[in-house]
Amino acid sequence: MGQEGEEEVEVAVAEEEEAAMKETKDEESWNQKKQSLIVEISSKLIHGDLDAKIQAARDIRKLVRRPSSSSSSASSSSSSSSSSSSSVKTRSKLGAAGVIQPLVLMLVSHNPDARESSLLALLNLAARNERNKVKIVTEGAIPHLVELLKFQNSSLRELATAAILTLSTAASNKPTIAASGAASLLVQILSSGSVQGRVDAVTALHNLSTCKENTIPIVDARAVPPLISLLKECKKYSKFAEKTTALLEILSYSEEGRAEISKSNGGILTLVETVEDGSLLSTEHAVGALLSLCQSCRDKYRELILKEGAIPGLLQLTVEGTAEARERARTLLDLLRDSPQEKRLASSVLERIVYDIATRVDGADKAVETAKRLLQDMVQRSMEHSMRRIQHRASSCTPSTIPST
Repeated sequence: MGQEGEEEVEVAVAEEEEAAMKETKDEESWNQKKQSLIVEISSKLIHGDLDAKIQAARDIRKLVRRPSSSSSSASSSSSSSSSSSSSVKTRSKLGAAGVIQPLVLMLVSHNPDARESSLLALLNLAARNERNKVKIVTEGAIPHLVELLKFQNSSLRELATAAILTLSTAASNKPTIAASGAASLLVQILSSGSVQGRVDAVTALHNLSTCKENTIPIVDARAVPPLISLLKECKKYSKFAEKTTALLEILSYSEEGRAEISKSNGGILTLVETVEDGSLLSTEHAVGALLSLCQSCRDKYRELILKEGAIPGLLQLTVEGTAEARERARTLLDLLRDSPQEKRLASSVLERIVYDIATRVDGADKAVETAKRLLQDMVQRSMEHSMRRIQHRASSCTPSTIPST
């Protein structure tokens, strides 16, 4: 490299160093300004009049969302990471500055702008910040949010739904939310809310259903029809379908829930379709719900399940599902195989179904071998099941009722 080339490299390095120094100074300057803004916002929320509080709540949203001044000069990926990290720190500093309590108090204001601005500010403070989520609940936000769920104002109601969803992701908040009566109001939103409101309600209910401290179910049978309707409309392999089927499986554990599933328009069919087309998790929940139905009363439910064409999907699940889903599918197939309708299924038809599944799983070149293995497994399980039934009948007989040989 010649002298001219070396000088060009030195100039480029010097320019990079100068840009880096300017970026650092800009960042320091913005951080100082941001700290001043945090103090100002906190002061307005604690000491200001209602108009000042509303403006301060709006300023929180702007401050949290505003990227650092240096991010515009960085690459897109590093810019996004820097902005996200900056937002996390800003949320933490705002929470530490004492803004949460006055925002919670604004939720009960008679001024709609005050309620909306405080809701949006709390949502922004809670996003990706566990400490703020816990503090919002500790400061008594949940009863106020439950009241907002009852409002006719759909905007406030669905902002409250989003807030409960966000807060319910923190494990320590779940018992408080579950005990608040929010779940029954979220169930109402499943039927009457906007698309986003219904999605948020399902996700919040799913979060609450994982709370081990709950002594009673979060959802009751009233949730079945809207959940079935939502499952029909969504993609069966989506995360939303996984949450919906999880709730339906929980509901299938009660007699009221099972009755609602069976009489809902397309209820059993929708679960069968999810077994065929769902993700690993949604198929596991869907087959769990169907199994719960059949185990509770085979005479009542197995014909309904067979009528919806469940056999192919269940056979496929015994090969492709999770370990739990495979076991559930095999158990359900055993229960369905006892029905007169299933016995009328010609062996050639069953073999063709199994062969088609084997082709999709292992390809045409290995389909015969896979199909043979599947059929052998089905026969073996059927024999074992029959033997268990014979042994059970024999052990339950008294000496006087055992036929003489």
